[in-house]
Amino acid sequence: MPLKFDLSAADLSSAELASLKEMRTRCARRILLSTSLAASGHPGGSLSSLDMLLVAYGILRHDPKNPRMEARDRFVASIGHISPGVYSVLAEHGYFNEEDFLAGFRRTGSGFPGHVESIVPGVEWDTGNLGQGLSTAVGMAHAFKLKGLNNRVFCLMGDGEQQKGQIVEAIRHAVKYKLDNLTVLIDRNKLQICGSTEDIMPQCMQKLYGGLGFNAVKLENGHDCNAIYKAMRDAYRNISGVPTVLIAQTVMGKGISFMENKAKYHGSTLPADDLAKALAELGVANDFEQWQEKRKQPVSGKSIMPPRADYPSVQAGEPIVYPVDKPTDCRSGYGNALTSLAQANNKAGQPPVIVGISCDLEGSVKMDGFHKHSPQAYLELGIQEHHAAGTAGAMSCENFVTFFSTFGSFAVSEVYNQNRLNDFNHSNVKVVATHVGLDVGEDGPTHQCIDYLGLMKNYFRFSVFMPADPNQTDRIIRHIAVQPGNHFVGMGRSKTPTITREDGSIYYDADYVFTPGQADWLREGTDATIITYGALTPACIEAWKLLKQAGKSVGVLNMASLLPLDKDAVLAAAKRGPIVTVEDHHVETGLGASAAAVLIDKGLAPKMKRLGVKQYGGSGKPSDLYKQQGLDAESIAKTVLELLG
Repeated sequence: MPLKFDLSAADLSSAELASLKEMRTRCARRILLSTSLAASGHPGGSLSSLDMLLVAYGILRHDPKNPRMEARDRFVASIGHISPGVYSVLAEHGYFNEEDFLAGFRRTGSGFPGHVESIVPGVEWDTGNLGQGLSTAVGMAHAFKLKGLNNRVFCLMGDGEQQKGQIVEAIRHAVKYKLDNLTVLIDRNKLQICGSTEDIMPQCMQKLYGGLGFNAVKLENGHDCNAIYKAMRDAYRNISGVPTVLIAQTVMGKGISFMENKAKYHGSTLPADDLAKALAELGVANDFEQWQEKRKQPVSGKSIMPPRADYPSVQAGEPIVYPVDKPTDCRSGYGNALTSLAQANNKAGQPPVIVGISCDLEGSVKMDGFHKHSPQAYLELGIQEHHAAGTAGAMSCENFVTFFSTFGSFAVSEVYNQNRLNDFNHSNVKVVATHVGLDVGEDGPTHQCIDYLGLMKNYFRFSVFMPADPNQTDRIIRHIAVQPGNHFVGMGRSKTPTITREDGSIYYDADYVFTPGQADWLREGTDATIITYGALTPACIEAWKLLKQAGKSVGVLNMASLLPLDKDAVLAAAKRGPIVTVEDHHVETGLGASAAAVLIDKGLAPKMKRLGVKQYGGSGKPSDLYKQQGLDAESIAKTVLELLG
């Protein structure tokens, strides 16, 4: 039977130690069988971390019958490749049966992937890309602090994994915000894929964590369950304001004599003859062939957990309408909307609903108003974008509306993988990036993010919205706050004219409601259509004026919703005549490419020209940079006229 320890006890009883020994044998058997049956996997680290896993699940609050109970503690397996060890322990506790695991491990559709994923009951987070899990655990721990809850977070990591720089970012966060509800467990077996950790990239983990402010505890024997228990118990009950790391000296392949201390077993499985020897050492029956037969049957997939579905109730607040006679930058529209959301939802004396995260750019991304209103809900994480993106995703899954804001080149290009992992995990993060495109101007090409849509199109659960003016920005920000899911909103730096109708009235007025997948016909026309979005929308309206003076009837379609795309509007434009797409984005991977794909899929081939960024920009005024790349009103109008012949 699974154990639940009495944390008031100074030591584990002889009966508990005997039970742990029996559990270890059963779990070691599963580790060896599962990896040999799949002919792939990671048995060595699973065996070296097994004792820590077993003790941890005897300490943590959890319920196999209710894997997502609100009061549960969190266990994040940052070393996701030790899934055989994690699954074995979860099976021991009754989260699922052994047969589903052994018959399905690493098989398509089974629900037991090669690296831990949250489709497995009891697994909190999809990991596997080393160096990411601590950011996740820190985000969870910080979320509990904001809510005033006593849930605890354990994060199991490898020693080779500590070579990742993002881990240092996460350590600093945990120390700054006094996350004493966080315990890091390091499996210090001193081996990684290519050999000794000391040969590949040496470091002292005790000095790394301790020097940055953790309580660093070294366990001389990471297989002594009583010593592990006492260290974990003390960390679990810690209220010092200081997070804890337990660095456990372990043995790769522990318990199988010919596997111990050999790097090859990091990712090498046992062939049938060696498996027989290993099972004999454990003193268990060799039923490998029987399990092979069972794996010939279709997988059941019955244990697969559905994605998290909880999301807070959010008040959208009252929209702000910006006048025609006073140009405003979209980022100010964002900042004002975020402050308005905080005023409507973050109430004094209650945990916040809206959380804001930025990286040393509070004023530039206009989060200062939010910070002033909700100081506890604003996280200043310094120049640590990789960690910030990861922890934002985790917090967004703990029932917070989490806004992560920095410049486009940092929010998209730099943290592509962190956003990708959030997408895997069905997070609800709101990535709002300012300083996007050539509109960044004088800061030059290193800061001119021109790949935001091209990169975001590679995700499956992100929407992408690019507002045309502060009024549309306001409505989009309120929309993404109310709606669950991952959303990206991008905008430039400069002030922009308010978008109006032909009669001069405000287009995105108080009655406007933003709808994903719906484009807006800012101007109607029968001869051709200009499709655009974001910072270049005013230039396209100016081009419309020039074309009207030339006697041409041209429509202007604002495609603020880029993912999902208004395919019907693209097809409607194709029926009217030639199409010109105009965007402050790499010309080969942006809106033009998306629109062309829509047309090709429908077998349509209207005259079409894609205008966008054809080369890295320079350092100069945005208007000059646009003109240099043919993105000014005159160039746009000229392109339309050429298509019209």
